[in-house]
Amino acid sequence: MSGAGTAELTSGDIQALALSQGFKSGGLRRVAAIDIGTNSTHLLVASVDPALGTFSIIQAEKSTTRLGERDPDTGDLSAAAMERGFETLRRFLELAHSHQVEQVVTAATSAVREAPNGRDFLQSIKDELGIEVDLVSGPEEARLIYLGVLSGMSFVEKPHLLLDIGGGSTELILADSRDARALTSTRVGAVRLQRDFIKEEPISPQRRSFLQAFIQGSLEPAVDKVLRRIEPGEQPVLVATSGTAMAIGALAAGEDDRPPLKFHGYKVSRSRLDRVVERLVVMTPAQRREISAINDRRAEIIVPGALILQTTMKMLAVDGLVLSERALREGLIVDWMLRQGLLEDRFSFQSSIRQRTVIHQVQRFAVNQERAEKVASHALTLYDTTKGVIHHDDGEGRELLWAASMLHSCGQHINLSAYHKHSWYLIRHGELLGYSEAEHLMVAAIARYHRRSLPKKRHESWQALRTRENRKCVSEMSLLLRLAAAIDCRPDPVVDSLRVGISQNQLLVELVPDRSNRDLSLEQWSLESCAETVREASGVGLSVSAQA
Repeated sequence: MSGAGTAELTSGDIQALALSQGFKSGGLRRVAAIDIGTNSTHLLVASVDPALGTFSIIQAEKSTTRLGERDPDTGDLSAAAMERGFETLRRFLELAHSHQVEQVVTAATSAVREAPNGRDFLQSIKDELGIEVDLVSGPEEARLIYLGVLSGMSFVEKPHLLLDIGGGSTELILADSRDARALTSTRVGAVRLQRDFIKEEPISPQRRSFLQAFIQGSLEPAVDKVLRRIEPGEQPVLVATSGTAMAIGALAAGEDDRPPLKFHGYKVSRSRLDRVVERLVVMTPAQRREISAINDRRAEIIVPGALILQTTMKMLAVDGLVLSERALREGLIVDWMLRQGLLEDRFSFQSSIRQRTVIHQVQRFAVNQERAEKVASHALTLYDTTKGVIHHDDGEGRELLWAASMLHSCGQHINLSAYHKHSWYLIRHGELLGYSEAEHLMVAAIARYHRRSLPKKRHESWQALRTRENRKCVSEMSLLLRLAAAIDCRPDPVVDSLRVGISQNQLLVELVPDRSNRDLSLEQWSLESCAETVREASGVGLSVSAQA
C-alpha cells in the first residue's frame, strides 16, 4: 500500500499529550486511524513519540455500522448501511479533529471492497467529508494486521500465526520478528456466514457440521500455505486478534478465580475454547445477549465467528492461543509512522518492545530516569551475583526485575505517602506491551514490595498472582529491588557500582562511590536497615561496607 487514505488539518498546532496522569509536553505528534470494517467502524487517536518510536492510544471509539448487510439481489451496500457508515465517519472525523491530529488515516476492508457500489460510496465520502479512504486488498489488510500485532507483542524470535476473524474475511498470517512469511485473506467471516447460512438458532447439529465443512474448505488454501512455510521443528504460537476472539477469551476467563483486567496477552487453551463454543451454539441470540461479555450485535454473529476460530485451530493442530488487542487499526498507525520516517523499519518495535514501553511509562509518570536506571543497574548486579543464595530464578525474572526497578517510584506521581502501593496500581492498570498478563502482574508486585511490608496473603497485589512460581519470583525479585532502592537516598546517584560476595551465609555488599572521598555513610546506613528483612525473607545475613 502506498499509504492509507489521509485527511490533513489546515490550522492548529499539534498538542502535547495531556492524559489524566500527565505527560511532559514536547515533540509529541498526534494522528488518528479509522478502520471501516464489515460489522464495525473503529477510531483510534494516538499520541506518537518520535524520540522513542512509540505511540499510545488517547481515545478509542467503535460504532456498529453493519456495512456487511448488503442488498441480497445486487450485492450493493444498502442505503441504510451507507448512511450509518457516513454518519459514523462524520462523527469520528469531528472527534479526531477535536484532538488536533495532523492526519487521519483511513482504510476500508472486505465489505466495501466486494460491493459493486463500494467505490461510489468512498467517492461520496471524499466529496462530502473531504477524506480519501484507502480501499485495501486482502493481503494488504493482512499486512496491516501484522504491523499492528508486531507493535504490541514480543515474538522473541519465535514464529507466530496471526488470526483475525472479521465480518467478511479471515486473515491468517505466518510471521516472526524479522518477516511475514505468508499473508493470506479468505472470504469467510462471521457476518458473511451469519447472513448466508444461519436462518434460525440455535443451529442444528447438521447445520453446524455444514458450517464447519464450509469453513474448512474455504480456509484450506490459506492453511496449506502457512503450514508449508513452517520450518521443521518450529512450533508457532497462535495469536488471535478479532472482537470474536476477545469475546470468547472473556468467556473463557470466566472460569478463572480472578479473571484478568486486560486480555492482551491472555492465553486460552483449546479445551477451554471448545467448552465456550459448546455453550454458545446451543443458545439463542437473546440468551447470548444476557452474557455481559457479549454485546447485542456480537450476540448475533459470535457463533459463526467461534466456529471459524475453533475450526482453524483444529486445522493448524494448535493447543491454544494468545489474545492480542492490537490489529489493523494499530497497524494503520505503525504504517503512518513508517511513512513519516519515525521508524527505521517495521521491526523497530521488536528489537526492544519491552524496554520501549517501560521507558514510555517512566516518562508518563515523570519518574527521574537517571535515578531509576541506577537503581535498575544495582538490582541487576545483585541478581547476577546472588543466584543460588538470594534467588533461584532461571533467567525470566531478570527482565521483570529491570522493569519493576525502572517503575518502582512511579507512585510518587500520585503521593509520596505509601507510594509503593500507588506504584502497584499505576503499573497494574498501565500499558506494558510485550508482557503477558501474568508478567504484568509480577512487575507491578515486585515494585509494590520494594519497601515496607513483605508480601502477605491478604494483600490484593499478592492474591492477584496466579501461581506459586509467580509468587516465588516476586518474593525474590522484590527483595533484590528493596536492596537496590535502599541505596538510592539522594536526588542524584552517588553510588557508582556494587561489589557483591557471599561468605558463610552472609551477603557482602561493598558500595563503590562515583568519585573518590565521597562519604557513603547515608547509603550504608540505609542498606544496613534492610538486614532484618533480608534474613527474614532468605535466611541470609547482610554486611555492608563502603569503598573509601
